[in-house]
Amino acid sequence: MAELVYDETGRLLFTEEMAKEYTLLVPQMLPVTFRMLVKLVELDGGYHIEILETNTQKVVETGLKYVHNDMCYPAILSIGQLIEAVESGRYDKHKVALMITQTGGGCRASNYIHLLRKALKKAGLEYVPVISLNLSGMEKNPGFKISLKLGAQCVFAMMYGDMLVHLGNQCRPYEVEKGATDALIKSWTDRMVDLFTEGKGIGFGAMRRLMREMVKDFAKIERTNEKKPRVGIVGEIYVKYAPLGNNNLEEFLLKEGAEPVVPGVTDFIIFKVNNRYVDVGLYGGSPIKKAAMWIFQNFVIKCQNIMIEVIEEDGTFRAMSHFSELQELVKGYLGCGNKMGEGS
Repeated sequence: MAELVYDETGRLLFTEEMAKEYTLLVPQMLPVTFRMLVKLVELDGGYHIEILETNTQKVVETGLKYVHNDMCYPAILSIGQLIEAVESGRYDKHKVALMITQTGGGCRASNYIHLLRKALKKAGLEYVPVISLNLSGMEKNPGFKISLKLGAQCVFAMMYGDMLVHLGNQCRPYEVEKGATDALIKSWTDRMVDLFTEGKGIGFGAMRRLMREMVKDFAKIERTNEKKPRVGIVGEIYVKYAPLGNNNLEEFLLKEGAEPVVPGVTDFIIFKVNNRYVDVGLYGGSPIKKAAMWIFQNFVIKCQNIMIEVIEEDGTFRAMSHFSELQELVKGYLGCGNKMGEGS
C-alpha cells in the first residue's frame, strides 16, 4: 500500500506510487466529452480513472450531509457524488483518490476542493487524497501532471464532444427511429476512444476529416419535418451540462416537445482564456502570460472555426456561433472584464 505523504502545509499528496495503485474518481459533468477526455488522461499518465454516473437521491442526501446547504448546488452534488462513491463499498477506500476541478477565480468552484477535504474529514476519510484539476498551477502533486501536449489533445477531444452534442441535439427531437441519435453518438464516442488509443485523431487535418464524417452520418438519421420550439439551456457550467445538476432537463424538454439548445463547452474555454488575457490589460500583469493566453485562445478559436466551417459547408445542420459574435452582442451592456457582477 502506498505511503501517505504530506506537504509542508499538511496537505495529503497524490504520489507517483499512488498513481500506479489507485483508482481516480471523477464526478460526471459532460456525459459525451468526459469519456474521451478521460481516455487521453489515462493514456498520458497510465492512470485508472472512473467517471461517476450515480444519479440518485442518495447523492443529494450525502452532499447535504457533508456540505453546508448555503453552498451552491453544484458543490453539494459533486461532493455528494464523490463521497457516496467512496462510502458505497464499490471501491477500496485505501486505494482511491478523488479528482475535482478548481477554477482559480472568484467563483466558489475555487473552494470546492477545500469543501471536499472538509467533507472527507467529517466522514472519517481524511486518508483519501484529493487532486485539483486546474490550469493555474495550483496544488501540484508528484503523481499527477498535465503536460502542454495533453492540454492540446484535450482541446481536440472537447471539440469532438461539442460536435457530437451539437449534431445530436438537432437530430434527437425529430428522429423517426427512437434512440437512433444516441446510438450514433455512442458509436462515434467509441470510435474516438479507439482512435486516441491508437495515437490518431489529433490535429487540425484529422479533426476536419473526422468532423465531416460525423456530419454525414448524422445527416443520414431519418427525421420528421416538424418545427419545434428551441429552448436554450444556459447558466452555471455544471448545472448547464450535468444531468444530475439540472434534474435531467434535456430529457424533460424533449418530452415536452421542444428542441434543447445547449452551448458548447468550447465557448466556456474561450471565455475563460480571453478573460485572463483581458485581465492583464485592465489590471496589469505579466506580458508573457498575456502572450500565452493570446496563443492558446487563437488555438481554440481555430478549432472552433473548423467545426463551424464543416457544418456550414454541408448545410444540413445549424452551426454554432463564433465567440466573437457573442462578444459583440454584449458591448454596451457588459465590459470584457466583468466576472462576478462588479462591472467593468
